[in-house]
Amino acid sequence: MDAKLLEILVCPLCKGPLLYKKEARELICKPCRLAYPVRDDIPVMLEDEARKLPPEEEV
Repeated sequence: MDAKLLEILVCPLCKGPLLYKKEARELICKPCRLAYPVRDDIPVMLEDEARKLPPEEEV
């Protein structure tokens, strides 16, 4: 994932910053508790494609 791209990407729902988890290939929004997938180095920033993080999963 390109570092410059990570600097400008925000959560489409709350416009908050995202955390990239390389091993899971996901962009995490802590306030929304959503994980957006990254497929072939392309972030999929759609709410319908995001995984809801369960309460027990640490962010």
